[in-house]
Amino acid sequence: MHGTGVPIATPFDDGGRIDHDRLASIADWLESEGVDFLVPCGSTGEAPLLAPDERVAAVETVAETTELPVVAGTGFEGFEPTLETTERAAAAGADAALVVTPSYYGSDDAALESYYRDLADESPIPVILYSVPKFTGRALAPETAAALAAHENVAGIKDSSGSLESIQRLVSLTSDDEFSVLVGSGSAYAAGLAAGADGGVLALANVAPARASEIYRLERDGKTDAARELNAALVELNRLVTAEYGVAGVKAALEVRGRPAGDPRRPLQPLADDDRSTLEAVLEEVLETTAAP
Repeated sequence: MHGTGVPIATPFDDGGRIDHDRLASIADWLESEGVDFLVPCGSTGEAPLLAPDERVAAVETVAETTELPVVAGTGFEGFEPTLETTERAAAAGADAALVVTPSYYGSDDAALESYYRDLADESPIPVILYSVPKFTGRALAPETAAALAAHENVAGIKDSSGSLESIQRLVSLTSDDEFSVLVGSGSAYAAGLAAGADGGVLALANVAPARASEIYRLERDGKTDAARELNAALVELNRLVTAEYGVAGVKAALEVRGRPAGDPRRPLQPLADDDRSTLEAVLEEVLETTAAP
């Protein structure tokens, strides 16, 4: 997997149900903006708040809408529901599965390695590891990812630690394998690509897809300084839609961009009016001061 992926926001209607028409519209828009693959049911897509049937239905909608590769978020806390959802996502059109590290019981890396290896043995589609310590409280060690990289059905890792050192070590330790290292932090995207990462899965790409994608293309074409300059211009926007406001910020920004996605699902709350004004000002400045490709 290479290029810029989008952990696509899940739109809800006024009754709190997935709005599949809006989801298809957002997917179509993202493809037209030049992203390389779509990731329904990731963290930004409120995956922990979606039932298995809802996840499969969302994957099917995205897969039927786009010509791009589809990487489905299928991870649950237990092995059986993760495998079942992965199998169903594959049948719905997913090309790979993004599987978050189980965290509730504090499993160590030895247990996580066994979990992923067993899942990859049975999964009908390639498995991409997903390390997101902000939510799970534990980063998957690069050595563990490297041990799994030799498995023919483990295709890569999304590293959302925000650590450039982690990206560098993952690249170095998996250089002999067919294994994609994907940056999960929009603020570190250009630096991660320069360190050898193959692409990224960025919440930022929901709201500035053309510009996030351009960072990858600039770096791919050897224009490292230009990639880093563009990335620097997006850092504040990325901070607002991730660390500061999270899913509510992504959805508010999508509304500003003419792609409304409804409110987040409870217990998440919509963005407050003052915060919405701050976000809108930053987004408009980014759109005015950076050129879309």
